[in-house]
Amino acid sequence: MEGLALAHTLRELRAHLPARTLGWVFPDETTAALLIEGQRGVSNLVLSYRPPQPVMYLSAERLRGEAHNAFQRFLAGRVRGELTGAEQLKLDRVAQLHFSGERGFVDVPPVRLLFELTGRNTNLLVLETADQPGVWQGRILTAGREITHSRNRFRTVRSGGEYVPPPPYSKLDPRTLSEEEARGLADLPLSRWRDQVDGLGPALSAELIHRSRLSGAPGERWPEALAALRSLVDDPTLSASDASLNEASREAARAEKAAQLRKALREPLTKRLTLLTHQLGDVERATSGLEEAEQDRREADLLMAYAHTVEPGASSAVLPDFSGEGEVPLALDPALTPIQNAEKRYARARRREEVFERLAEREPVLRADYAEVQSRLADLDQASLAELEALDSQLTAEQPVRSPYGARYVSPGGFEVLVGRNNKENAVLTHRLGRSTDYWFHVQGYAGSHVLVRTGGRDLDLPDILYAAGLAAQHSKARQGGNVPVDYTRIKQVWRPKGAPAGQVHYTQQKTVYVDPHGG
Repeated sequence: MEGLALAHTLRELRAHLPARTLGWVFPDETTAALLIEGQRGVSNLVLSYRPPQPVMYLSAERLRGEAHNAFQRFLAGRVRGELTGAEQLKLDRVAQLHFSGERGFVDVPPVRLLFELTGRNTNLLVLETADQPGVWQGRILTAGREITHSRNRFRTVRSGGEYVPPPPYSKLDPRTLSEEEARGLADLPLSRWRDQVDGLGPALSAELIHRSRLSGAPGERWPEALAALRSLVDDPTLSASDASLNEASREAARAEKAAQLRKALREPLTKRLTLLTHQLGDVERATSGLEEAEQDRREADLLMAYAHTVEPGASSAVLPDFSGEGEVPLALDPALTPIQNAEKRYARARRREEVFERLAEREPVLRADYAEVQSRLADLDQASLAELEALDSQLTAEQPVRSPYGARYVSPGGFEVLVGRNNKENAVLTHRLGRSTDYWFHVQGYAGSHVLVRTGGRDLDLPDILYAAGLAAQHSKARQGGNVPVDYTRIKQVWRPKGAPAGQVHYTQQKTVYVDPHGG
């Protein structure tokens, strides 16, 4: 709703004032209607505060509906008494209604209802009454939308805080625009007059062009434009029959929607690119780990060949190189025998080789995904609205199914599997959602997610056990290894020690399986 249209509605409303209020109704969660009886009879003042298209209007329609939320209940209980005044902040999209309050067994004090009809930032607030008209600051009693620094670092709106009106600006007032001021706008196309003239938005700018052409003016001569602007002040109703006006309005709406989509799409694509960068870094580290694996195997071979020459309990040894050229110094664990030191090196080499093999298989897919995400980010700024909507649908379809608590999967046997994404979710899954006979999985000896399999008391087959254990391994600090031990037991065997932080548990009667982490 643009400034001139809001001024027209408030002008109609003031013709009713002072008006007796007959009660609030709430047709939906973001619409409030106040039945008023004033100088021109009974009418509904309707306030629709759903972003991004709020509106205020008078209606003779009979409306119904109880309060849907705490804010609407506050309106019904505290915004009472006569409606005594209605004002607008210049021709901005901000209106203020004054209520006298009521006296009775429990007095209801006077308040102001402030409506910001500002697109995505739409809000409806109840403020303490002001000493005189024209005052816009004041203490906020409640707001339809509480806005903190985390949502808007420039402006906060919270109950008990001080209301700060939108920043001041300097534009020409179309209600008092003189011929000299209009002549000064002659070099601007009519579509740009809204940059200099207050109360105009995309729709009314298109209507201004429409009316100036209907007056028979060739082009955009300022006298005809001034006449059209004055007619808009008197009646800002849009001419629905004009195709060019409708197209201009639609184009403005499309441009705004495209801008919102670009911003919404850029964040998940950027996060995905960062994740792929880290995963490709894992591939590079695994590749360099092959050299270390080769070194471990050479040293293990030497230890196996010359074990009889190494003193028991030695912390180091110098053995001849198989090539016959020089000697190789080795660091040893004195608590282990030479053979055990060799086996330790063999095991470390195998783990590094297994990690490399698994990641090397995924590398082509990771690099293809990386290139695709880069391409999508590069195309965002030039993409049309249709292309952006298609990309949004595609990204939504690609997202894994998520539940309110934990990432959700389905096991081969059809059981719901929930994986905690942080300590808080781990605690919720284990201590609130899990039933006593559900199964609980966790990697042995490493920090990681709690995995809950909701079985309804049924037993798990081996494929389901291995599937859930693989998820537990993947979502743990052991995800880069192979042959990861995962414990599992019934939820009734898991408990939180007294005073322990969220997510920390003890458990008993567990069984253990050894799995490789899932690749997903």
